[in-house]
Amino acid sequence: MLRFIKPLAAATLFALPAFAGPAATPAATDLSLNQLEQRLAAIDAELAGLARLTLRSGVGNIGWISNPTMTPRTPEWAQIDLPENTQIDQITLVPVLWFDAEKGPQADGFPEAFEIIAGTQDAPEGEVIASMGPEDRFLPRVAPLVIDLPSTTASWVRVNATRLSPHARGDEKSRFKLSEIMVFSNGRNVALNRPVQVSSTAGGWGAAAIYQEALVDGLTPYLMDAAGEEKSNPYLVTSSTAIPFALTIDLESSLRVDGIRLHGADVNEYIPQINPTDFGMPYSFKVTGANRSDFSDAVPLLDYHRDSIYQAGNILEWRVAETVCRYVRLAVPKGAWPRDAGNEAFCISLAEIEILADGLNAAREKQVQLPKKIRSGQYLQHSLTDGRNHFGKILPIRDWMEQLARRHDLENERPGVAEELSLRYARQKSNLRRMYWLAALLVAGTVIIVLIEQVVRQRTVFRTRERIAANLHDELGANLNAIALLGDYAKNIVDHADAREQWGELVEVVDEVRNLTEETGITARLCTNLLEATGLHGDLVQEIKRSTARLLADIEHEISFENTELLDKLAPRRRIDLALFYKECLNNIVKHSGASKVEAQLTGGKKGIVLRIRDNGRGLPSVLPASLKRRARLIGGKMSAETPHEGGTCITLRIRFRHRFAAASRWSTLGKRDRKPDLRP
Repeated sequence: MLRFIKPLAAATLFALPAFAGPAATPAATDLSLNQLEQRLAAIDAELAGLARLTLRSGVGNIGWISNPTMTPRTPEWAQIDLPENTQIDQITLVPVLWFDAEKGPQADGFPEAFEIIAGTQDAPEGEVIASMGPEDRFLPRVAPLVIDLPSTTASWVRVNATRLSPHARGDEKSRFKLSEIMVFSNGRNVALNRPVQVSSTAGGWGAAAIYQEALVDGLTPYLMDAAGEEKSNPYLVTSSTAIPFALTIDLESSLRVDGIRLHGADVNEYIPQINPTDFGMPYSFKVTGANRSDFSDAVPLLDYHRDSIYQAGNILEWRVAETVCRYVRLAVPKGAWPRDAGNEAFCISLAEIEILADGLNAAREKQVQLPKKIRSGQYLQHSLTDGRNHFGKILPIRDWMEQLARRHDLENERPGVAEELSLRYARQKSNLRRMYWLAALLVAGTVIIVLIEQVVRQRTVFRTRERIAANLHDELGANLNAIALLGDYAKNIVDHADAREQWGELVEVVDEVRNLTEETGITARLCTNLLEATGLHGDLVQEIKRSTARLLADIEHEISFENTELLDKLAPRRRIDLALFYKECLNNIVKHSGASKVEAQLTGGKKGIVLRIRDNGRGLPSVLPASLKRRARLIGGKMSAETPHEGGTCITLRIRFRHRFAAASRWSTLGKRDRKPDLRP
């Protein structure tokens, strides 16, 4: 297991690529939907600010490759001797990359399990300070692997492979391969250009590109492609003949210089590229430092000679002996100018010159002085110290490696989070669809239950009404029959007494009572079964006239009708209710008003029927009779009552036609007047 690993990468190191593990990581499955959305947004936002993984092209060294072996457990190692008792806190392992025709670039020969051992002269056996294995799932990868360490004092560091990886080509042999080993003390790579020891080195074809010193030369298979849009064009000077060339940088104050870093002209936009990898990089040069502008106190810092194309790269870095100086001069001898392959001219081209003091670039935004006889070429010399290359901002090497490692972790985590989020969305959509169906079923079930309840209630009401009607029919019918028999018996007594002439008016009253009793019995029977009362009050006008003559026999009355043909359009039940309402009004007048005159008017119109009854009695109390309110409600009309200034009471009942019947009534009314039909509502 990894004992110590950088927290930045540890948070997502468990995430697997889409082709190397389950669809969603355990961490993703444990997050809520809202957390997944936030995590995906955070990953995308962080990726936008990280350096991009852009690979080099052209010729260069691969790194170090051990001898092939048939046994993956064969121990292979690489050891770097550091300055005496150096405090280290991070190790970065850069893989050798192999281009797979199907999968693209892949790490080749990166050990499946390894341990990092550090020691000093006082502890020559060393101590394991970190270890990783298949359970840490750091493969496959293209990016560097960054491992944070506890602050450790070491004179040497060894990377010991305990389980090798098979060759990317697919043969049965295993190898240990690394492009670069970087050991950081704060921000400085203390392994740069240090002595290296290895367990073995492969020979044969291409051996010149896989030597052990390539592990600490600072060359990686990546181009520094930082996030951002602040790009810069490289400095370029050309000449038809090679001449001595020198440039001077004024650091503006005396600093302790401990490193030099040159950034090559990088690449251009064409594919394939016009220029080789080492385009414009001098084959040799000298760097000197001084505190006087005339360099009378010059101190040599670096004497560089390139012996092979495999020593070329886009970033060249050297550690130098710490020297206090203000001015730094880079001098290229006449014979060290590279040729431009396009036109056979001589050229020097650099993207950036970094003068390192305590690991920081002291030359940033400083002035560059060129010899007067040298003209600036295609671009001005200020691009040599603007802190940018062809892609954008130039990063410290440690930050660059950390960003590439972090990008690898996030890009491997993102598919799992995105897929889990898609699964959650699909599950949510499915659950929502189920909820829609469940809601529809609940609504349908509720409607069915309501309908069933209404049917049950109606059946209960119908049975109750049927029972009440039966009881009323039987009781009322029996009583009415008894009244009729008593009337017949009274008539017989009068007839036997031979007193018809004396009691003739009484006989007429008894006959009237007999007729009223029979009619009341018929009405009672029909009212108890309204569903079958098709013949009741068929002629509503005659019924109203009979009721008026019977109830108001001793009271002066007057009744009028208008548009009575519309009354036939009323449903039988509404005709019954209207007749009963009218009778109830007359009963109240006879019983309570003390009126001597009654006027009634029944009018049919386009919008409905209006029944108005007026008397000259003592008037209504403050509260209308409950019986009239109930009858008006049953008939579906609006009742109003008012007291005219001359006294008495006026009761008005308005019954509105339904829309369909109102249209029919307009047709009927207008047809009598020979007008065109008006279909307005």
